[in-house]
Amino acid sequence: MSWSGRLTELGIELPGVAAPLASYAPAVRTGSYVYTSGQLPFVDGKLVATGKVGAEVSPEEAQGLARTSALNALAAVHALVGIDEIVRVVKVVGFVASAEGFTGQPAVVNGASDLLGEVFGEQGVHARSAVGVSELPIGSPVEVELVVEVK
Repeated sequence: MSWSGRLTELGIELPGVAAPLASYAPAVRTGSYVYTSGQLPFVDGKLVATGKVGAEVSPEEAQGLARTSALNALAAVHALVGIDEIVRVVKVVGFVASAEGFTGQPAVVNGASDLLGEVFGEQGVHARSAVGVSELPIGSPVEVELVVEVK
């Protein structure tokens, strides 16, 4: 089955590519890899939450926001090369705007990792970093970037 078929089977529709907030491309290809820029949890062009995880945003809500961010990253890959060109997910980097003392970044970024596992199965198993930061662009609680290998 193709990855686009798998998305359909899961009832997942890729969103449109989020417009860049500054001077960069949503995704670039070099050789057999596509690197995405950090993607925020935009839905229909709007940031769906702001604040720090562990204060204004619950870890559970942030996990869902990481999933949304990963979908936006997949949309950037799809717009550049097509989702069915993905061979495997190589790396995920998740940034979590964290309240003082919050240490649950890995669980938050699981929202992105779990989605990639649902869609790509074994080809979705990836290396990962989950980083706590003091601030993210426009007050976003999470940001996710991907590196994928393509045909």
